[in-house]
Amino acid sequence: MSADPHIVNALRAELSDRDLWQTRAVVLTFGTLSGLTVVAFTWLTEQAFELFQHACAGAAWLPLLWTPLCTAAVVWITRRWAPGAAGSGIPQVMAALHPGVEPGWRGLYVSVRLTLAKMLLTAAGLLGGLSQGREGPSVQIGAGVMHAARRFLPRRSAVSEQGLLIAGGAAGIAAAFNTPLGGIMFAIEELSRRPEQRSNGLIMAAIVLAGLMGVSVYGNSTYFGVIRVQPVSWALLGPGLLVALGCGLLGGLFARLLARSLSGLSNDRFTRWRQRYPVRFAAGCGLAVAVIGLASGGATFGSGYSHTRELLEGGNSSQIGEIGGLYLLLKFVATWITAWSGAPGGIFAPALAIGAALGADVAQLSAQFDAPTLIALGMAGFLAAVTQAPMTAFIIVMEMVDGYQLVLSLMACAMIASGISRLVSRPLYASLTDLQLGRLPARATVPH
Repeated sequence: MSADPHIVNALRAELSDRDLWQTRAVVLTFGTLSGLTVVAFTWLTEQAFELFQHACAGAAWLPLLWTPLCTAAVVWITRRWAPGAAGSGIPQVMAALHPGVEPGWRGLYVSVRLTLAKMLLTAAGLLGGLSQGREGPSVQIGAGVMHAARRFLPRRSAVSEQGLLIAGGAAGIAAAFNTPLGGIMFAIEELSRRPEQRSNGLIMAAIVLAGLMGVSVYGNSTYFGVIRVQPVSWALLGPGLLVALGCGLLGGLFARLLARSLSGLSNDRFTRWRQRYPVRFAAGCGLAVAVIGLASGGATFGSGYSHTRELLEGGNSSQIGEIGGLYLLLKFVATWITAWSGAPGGIFAPALAIGAALGADVAQLSAQFDAPTLIALGMAGFLAAVTQAPMTAFIIVMEMVDGYQLVLSLMACAMIASGISRLVSRPLYASLTDLQLGRLPARATVPH
């Protein structure tokens, strides 16, 4: 029986299309490079924060001097040589994807130069003990690497520059959290704007490949370990709703506070100080972070990853245990002040730490025996409330804690918290993207 001529012709066309295979090779190669770059960035930030902790162990008072100096230096370098590296990095990628931004201006937001600057400056911020994460910066880092692939694509390539940015940004999330599914959902929920971008299989393959780079280096382990959860029962309904409501209100307040602080629209004394003397203001923010860190016994320094993991594993961080329920408030304020300083750094990991603390507090107040479940719900709820991307939040948390038994609970908490947050604040990254678009020269200004 002879082969179907249509199949033979299709196979011949597939194998003979040089541009198609070149496109595939370039996208997958740069997807791998994006993942490896984020892995290197992860290692760099971990080493930086460990060095800070080691230095503080020998001199507890050191942050009072070092953190303000480090914050001021980071902000000065950022403003002078890499203004596009300031802040999270997600708004920059969203601005680069704006349909009104011409290709020639995308270098303001993503480039190899900004990728290197983002890596070094974020690591420097953690070296100073700032309350920030690496996941948001990983989005800009991954997008910068993938954006460079456009030079190697054939002219007739079906992959657009926007597609590369989406793949790189989502690859950054996938590799940073070791959550390939979370990276894909982030691409769909936050970065994608057009249907053809959402259904591009090659782009999705690059995202998954970048996530697998983290697996290959760090092993097939979850970000926060495997939690031990009890069978979901009606007894969890009341505390779970309380966590969702609390996350929605606090997350919405955090988003509103951060957007208003960074917009510079207020006319208060601190905003005027930030506008006139940004480096001095950054030093003041660094001093405030140092004071809060010392008051918390060091618990609010850094991303909060280790404390969150200890809570999820059923224990209680010794540092958090000393301040009890105050950790939630102190971490909230320290993260806000860090972002307000203008230093490069993200809020994903601190948001997860704040949500975890809220869940732990509710578990303690309600005498709920299944604390790890409420902590996981708090993580998903607060992240969803801050970002107003509930699907991304619940999938990321589910993958990070191996919480597949909690799929419906995590989804419900994220949806409720995000809905409440929308009543308090407009989407945070949309507000910050508008600020990034304001950096365009007057002749390149686009409608918001």
